[in-house]
Amino acid sequence: MRNWLSLTCYLLLIIGLASMETGTVRASGPNSPQVGDSTSAAQDEDQDSTTEPQLTVSYTGGALTYHYSADRDGLNNLESILTPSNVNSNSFGKVHFFAVDGKVDAQPLYVFKLLGSSNIKNSLLIATEHGSVYSFAAIAGTQRWKVSTIPAGETPSDDRSCSQVTPEIGITATPVIDRTRGPSGAIYLVAMSKDSGGNYHQRLHALDLKTGAELFGGPVEIRATYPGRGDEGNNGNQIFAPGQHEVRAGLLELGGIIYMAFTSHCDHNPYTGWIMAYNAQNLEQTAVLNVTPNGDAGGIWMAGTGLAADSGGYIYFLIGNGTFDTTLTAQGLPINGDYGNAFMKVSTSGGLTVADYFNMHNTVQESNSDEDLGSGGAIVLPDLKDNNGLVHHLAVGAGKDTNLYVVNRDNMGKFNPNNDSAIYQELVGALPGGVWANPAYFNNTIYYGSVGNPLKAFPISNAMLATSPSSKTSTSFGYPGVSPAVSANGISNGIVWAVENSNPAVLHAYDATNLAKELYNSNQAGSRDQFGPGNKFITPVIVNGRVFVGTQTGVAEFGLLP
Repeated sequence: MRNWLSLTCYLLLIIGLASMETGTVRASGPNSPQVGDSTSAAQDEDQDSTTEPQLTVSYTGGALTYHYSADRDGLNNLESILTPSNVNSNSFGKVHFFAVDGKVDAQPLYVFKLLGSSNIKNSLLIATEHGSVYSFAAIAGTQRWKVSTIPAGETPSDDRSCSQVTPEIGITATPVIDRTRGPSGAIYLVAMSKDSGGNYHQRLHALDLKTGAELFGGPVEIRATYPGRGDEGNNGNQIFAPGQHEVRAGLLELGGIIYMAFTSHCDHNPYTGWIMAYNAQNLEQTAVLNVTPNGDAGGIWMAGTGLAADSGGYIYFLIGNGTFDTTLTAQGLPINGDYGNAFMKVSTSGGLTVADYFNMHNTVQESNSDEDLGSGGAIVLPDLKDNNGLVHHLAVGAGKDTNLYVVNRDNMGKFNPNNDSAIYQELVGALPGGVWANPAYFNNTIYYGSVGNPLKAFPISNAMLATSPSSKTSTSFGYPGVSPAVSANGISNGIVWAVENSNPAVLHAYDATNLAKELYNSNQAGSRDQFGPGNKFITPVIVNGRVFVGTQTGVAEFGLLP
């Protein structure tokens, strides 16, 4: 279904294909900029010729943001090269490794044909915890440019005595790319650093996709205040402390605004939950929201998934353990504006304001026992019709308490101290072990992988999730579970891709219609396809017949073997 955001995608696609012959657009209508096209499989994607070749182009879902689109569904449904018949250890495997200077916790991003180039240049963008950003020729593997976001005299941040991101913190969150900004498009990211005086910095950068040069007068230092008497309060205001926070959730661009969310290092106080908005064209701050302004904690972790958004301009995310005001206003909102451990809906109209939320009846108990929602991510589902033809606008999320939550985006349910009866659907205990990962969606099915358990497929019928999975993998995934992604050609040839955080890490490919059928894993050919120890944040990226997997030392590339 098309909406105003997918129309933007279409216009960007036309710009990118101005000199090409044909193109098709992702039919499902993603909710963010995501331009990506491929030449035919036989055509070299990284030509350096000066004349544009005449090619037939098929749009196969680029990767310009976390999980492809702002709904964060993890689906590229225009992948025409990889199929269940050719993804096997005889014809598919590791074809390249992009070595970089630090851990790759941010999802790699993929751009087809840089604007301003007369030839085809497919680029892989990689950000590292050392604070570097690389642009590589996606197929040839050659480095185009490398930029450090760490100013002279500074270093990447230390790990702040927290083992979650270690040994250094540079760029953790997945950046976002806007192909319409600057001369060649821009990649936006947040980098953390430490100066010689022991002061910590968070800065927003916008880099030119073709050269890596800073754009729009950047970088800009991230600063914020917000009214409140909470854990970071001073004289009636919360004051953002850059050393106490990191950006883990992927950046979101919506309507020309870059949105970012902050969490803490472990649960080291003082900290509260911040969301900030910056103009994509001039990097000026446009709005700030604190979700625990008169309390403490409430970080936005979400296992690295991006802030999700729908076509109405609303942002959805999950909050970690923190203060929740069980006393409500007449509108059912927390009386002091504290939303710890909630499933949130935030309006971007005229700033950042809470539009709705859901919180479970035992939220205070969950927060006190660190059994919160914030460990997992949320996705916005496409419109779903029930058997009576009624359209439902839903989103799903899960965290540590083993329950799978389905919310009605038009009426999320708010808070009832007695029970959770106001929520659209709650699958109690459906995800044993808890979720420290992100789901994916394809063809009326949700794919979830909780800790110590198989990856499971929950089909949707009558606009409701099945209470038990229709299939599951034979492999169980240790901490942090698994964040899958899906490739397909329309509703055909669906493949669910998942990375096992082990040593060596393992890339798995499963038949999307039956997860019990494993098509491939990177251990099947012995050491040929192995790519080092696992990295807990990463989700695979599938685009143009290739699969990219972030690691502790670089990005492994998989594809059809020569």
